[in-house]
Amino acid sequence: MTETRPKARDASKLVEEINAVILMDPSDSLPDPSKDKPTAEAVAKAIAELDMRDTNSIVSFGSRAQAELQVISQSMLDGVRNKDVGPAGASLRDIVGTIRGFSVDELDPTRKISWWDRLLGRAKPVHDFLARYETVQGQIDKITEDLLRHEHQLMRDIKLLDQLYEKTLNFYDALAIYITAGEAKLAELDSKDIPAKEAEVNAAPEADQVIRAQELRDLRAARDDLERRVHDLKLTRQVTMQSLPSIRLVQENDKSLVTKINSTLVNTVPLWETQLAQAVTIQRSTEAAQAVREANDLTNELLEKNATNLRASNRIVREEMERGVFDIEAVKRANAELVATIEDSLAIADEGRLRREKAEEEMIKMEAELRDTLAAASARATSPTA
Repeated sequence: MTETRPKARDASKLVEEINAVILMDPSDSLPDPSKDKPTAEAVAKAIAELDMRDTNSIVSFGSRAQAELQVISQSMLDGVRNKDVGPAGASLRDIVGTIRGFSVDELDPTRKISWWDRLLGRAKPVHDFLARYETVQGQIDKITEDLLRHEHQLMRDIKLLDQLYEKTLNFYDALAIYITAGEAKLAELDSKDIPAKEAEVNAAPEADQVIRAQELRDLRAARDDLERRVHDLKLTRQVTMQSLPSIRLVQENDKSLVTKINSTLVNTVPLWETQLAQAVTIQRSTEAAQAVREANDLTNELLEKNATNLRASNRIVREEMERGVFDIEAVKRANAELVATIEDSLAIADEGRLRREKAEEEMIKMEAELRDTLAAASARATSPTA
């Protein structure tokens, strides 16, 4: 777009120049040779082209006036065949459609995301929006180049139409000269040449009357041919006069379209681009504000957590600092355990002593029983009955 805008601004000057061109209106009346010397000379020159004895001279009478018109018309037709551009109106519709397809509402932070958008992963359309912005920008650039090309082509067409109008108007005026010259020649034939030839026929000898009568008949036939040719020229002039407004109408349409295209390139497209750029900038600002807010929230959260952790840590440290090397409760529990241990040891010792005393008594009893048993066994062995 950096190159297109200067071109569009330069084209604005050309548009103003084209719109400033004023075209002459055609005259309805035929020129009067008696009132204007250049007109009289032009009529005399046209009459001099006529040779009543040459049929081709009569048939081609006035054809020279159309030569330049045919050249410019053919040039325009060649331009139409050679140019390969689409309708400019279609490009205008394309650029409008492109802008309308670009929805800024998608970036509305207050817009509620539907469950369908969430399901399809469109809950955060920022990246898609930026990608579409780049696509739309490229489309605008392309269409803008097309519009600029259309504008230049239309301006060339308008200039060619100016030339065509000018040549057509000259042809229209030249036809008036030829029509005036033809009517003057017809009047001269009716008032002078034919009556003179009739008198010549009447005065001719009988042997020459047939030849002179044939010459009179040829003159009258040539006069009728000229009358028909003048009539054709009048019809052609009428058609030419009707074509002039048509040329103007086409020009006005082209001028209106050129003006619209230029206004779009110089005013509308930059405005659209500004709005699109603002939309993207606003979105980026919103994202930046969101990031700052998240950073601030994180900072506050860290401050709160650190304060809570500091309080808990300080409590633990202070409690550890204020407690003794040994907790009195632990000492009491240890002392109770020690006392219980000593008491258990004493009880176990007493029980062991009692078991030993009982064992000694049992051992003494068993010894006695063993001696008694052994003594009884010895007595039976020494008995006489044995």
